[in-house]
Parts: sequence; C-alpha cells; structure tokens
Amino acid sequence: MTAQNSPEVIPHYTPGAERLLAAASDLFYREGIHAVGVDTIAAAAGVTKKTLYDRFGSKEALAVAYLRGRDARWREHLEQELASEKPGSLDRILAVFDISARWAVVNSNKGCSAINARAETGDAAHPVAVEAIRQKKWMRDVFEGLCRDAGVADADRTADMLMLLYEGGLVTAGMGTFADPFAAGRTAAASILKTAVR
Repeated sequence: MTAQNSPEVIPHYTPGAERLLAAASDLFYREGIHAVGVDTIAAAAGVTKKTLYDRFGSKEALAVAYLRGRDARWREHLEQELASEKPGSLDRILAVFDISARWAVVNSNKGCSAINARAETGDAAHPVAVEAIRQKKWMRDVFEGLCRDAGVADADRTADMLMLLYEGGLVTAGMGTFADPFAAGRTAAASILKTAVR
C-alpha cells in the first residue's frame, strides 16, 4: 500500500499516557471531542490534569493522538486482510468494502472517527481537521494504488468514485440509515470496475 499520507510514527507512551489515550479515545469516540473536558479524561484515566498536559501538551494534541491511534489500527487491519486477496485483482479492490463492513460492526458503531472529528472542527487548518483529511487522502490513495495494480483505466478518477462509495458506506453505517451499506457500495463499485478494466 502507498506510503503517501502515512501517519507520523506513533510514539512510545508512558503507562500514564497510555491510560490517558485509552480513556480519551473511548470518550472522544462515544461523546465527541468538544463534549469531553480534560477533567473528565483525567478522572477516567486515574491521573491528574497536569499529567495530561505534561504528556500531550493540550487536549487538541490528545485528540490528534486519538485519531492517529484509530487510523493506525485500521491501516494494519486493512493491510492484513488485503494480504489474503490476489494481488492485482478486482476482487482485491472490492474486498475493501467487505473488510470495512466487518470493521464497522466491531469498531465503528458510531461512524467514522475521522468524519466525526472533522465535523466538530470548522477550520480546515485545525490540527484535528488536518489529521482527519490526511487519513481520508491516504484511503483514497489506497484505492488508486489498488486500481493501478488491477490495470483499471483512469485509476485516478475511478479511485475518486470508489472513495465516494466507501465514504457513503461509513456515514450510512454510522447513521444506521439502512442495513449493510457496504454491500450496496460493493455492488456499485463492481459496476464501475466492470467498465473500467483496460
């Protein structure tokens, strides 16, 4: 998979910082970044507010670390799952929708953490927004790489279309608008790919 838009190296945290990050990750995902204060995070982690600021510098930096942690787990999972698919095949591209459906059931019952976090930040230059956008660009690059490997014509444009279907699946799964949105996305993706193979 492409290294473009890769996350910065995840630092090694002290046990206190690990507790803070775990507590913040749970609270940020369940309640929202703005809805959760540093007092609540520190109390949930069993540390002081001073420890939070000593380890992360700010709530904003802690929120970025939360997003990077979730993203790193997703990337690792996606890479492991795609490894069992035939390289250069259309099935490998479509597998992203199957993998995402399984992941969403276990890890994303409230939708995509990056989309949710971006919705909370009005300024595109805000570090949380920058991180969320970086993650989305990486995923779009994954689609483009898979399309190029499979010999898809106009891999760039096709990747854009696949990314729209994928994002729609994420939002719909989080909202519960209808059952199995990734299956619908996969069906639409298969139609697009059928006409896009060179």
